[in-house]
Amino acid sequence: MSSNDIALRVSGLGKSYTIRHQDDKHITLAEQALSRLRHPLRRSPSETFWALRNVDLEVKRGEVLGIIGGNGAGKSTLLKILSRITAPTEGRIELYGRIGSLLEVGTGFHPELTGRENIYLNGTILGMKKVEINRRFDEIVQFAGVEKFLDTPVKRYSSGMYVRLAFAVAAHLETEIVLLDEVLAVADVAFQERSLGKMRDVAASGRTVLLVSHQFAIIQALASKVLVLDQGSVLGLTEPDEAIAAYSASRTSRAKVGVTTEGKRWDPTLSRLIEVVGVQAQQEQTTFGSEDAIQFLVALKFHEPLSSFRMSLTVAAMSGSPIGSGFAHAQRTPDTEAGTETEEYLVAVHAHRLAPGHYTLNMAVGLGDNESGMEEFDIIVEAFAFEVSPIETSDGLIASWSQAWGSV
Repeated sequence: MSSNDIALRVSGLGKSYTIRHQDDKHITLAEQALSRLRHPLRRSPSETFWALRNVDLEVKRGEVLGIIGGNGAGKSTLLKILSRITAPTEGRIELYGRIGSLLEVGTGFHPELTGRENIYLNGTILGMKKVEINRRFDEIVQFAGVEKFLDTPVKRYSSGMYVRLAFAVAAHLETEIVLLDEVLAVADVAFQERSLGKMRDVAASGRTVLLVSHQFAIIQALASKVLVLDQGSVLGLTEPDEAIAAYSASRTSRAKVGVTTEGKRWDPTLSRLIEVVGVQAQQEQTTFGSEDAIQFLVALKFHEPLSSFRMSLTVAAMSGSPIGSGFAHAQRTPDTEAGTETEEYLVAVHAHRLAPGHYTLNMAVGLGDNESGMEEFDIIVEAFAFEVSPIETSDGLIASWSQAWGSV
């Protein structure tokens, strides 16, 4: 493939950060200053965290590349490196053309300036000349739908207006490469549909688009190839349907019977009244039929002799979007000694309320009122991953989504 066909090439790309840890978990600012005076040469323990490692990527001109992965997979880090917001720790990047990026709502906008002024400011930041911005100005304004508020400071814009104008600027200005990071999540449905059409036009004109999104429908509608990232590494680069299936399978494969909570606790540094020790499916499986009742055993450890507590369970799609939640109050024997052993509680999810697909379970336990100084809630993100398989009818056909959903 000749270099004229390439929009960007990445070789051995890596980005690392140094994470420092505090020896004393509950230290005030004054105590920290005193400790620094007493021990000026003492260094806090630290570790190296690789947000990206050994990433190789080649994107053609006119290609729309979708990028998916779980939280912390390195998606946004990759776009920030490509847009020169942060420098890589290792590796090589080759860019063939100017880059226009929209990595979060209003990137490059000044809140005190008007919409009109920010179009010119953002265009200039992206390397456009004034004559180029003038040529596209009316298209940008019309597409964003902010004509009435064009001379209003953008700090008074709603988040939807903000993202519409920011997206319009990034999509219409004449950069060869466009980077988008989950920017359409706050836009309304009508604007999302217009944006999908615009991105198709952008790709058809020979420009290159890199799109990060947790909304798989957008990825499937736009992307010609999809890059799957997992914990900073490339899991695969393939067709959209195949990539999404591989991503979902990788998440489900991590679910183990008796899964521990290591690495999934919301904040592991805090002391808690109640601690989730583990979550497992009572059926000792991770794939369930659409008519099953999925029962989970939640192992809890109590650090105080509590008589009651609250439990919350949230089911989320593999994209991370919550599907639904359930809450319950549980009673304990008041004189049960705290901290000596774990107790198991049974919770259930009815699969007939879920469409066929891959899901994760988030778990939270805690109290209503807390005066002990300990953290009230223990929250475990992605405590368990499972799959709901489609219903198969008597004639061998797979039932429709509405049949699988059932009554709520």
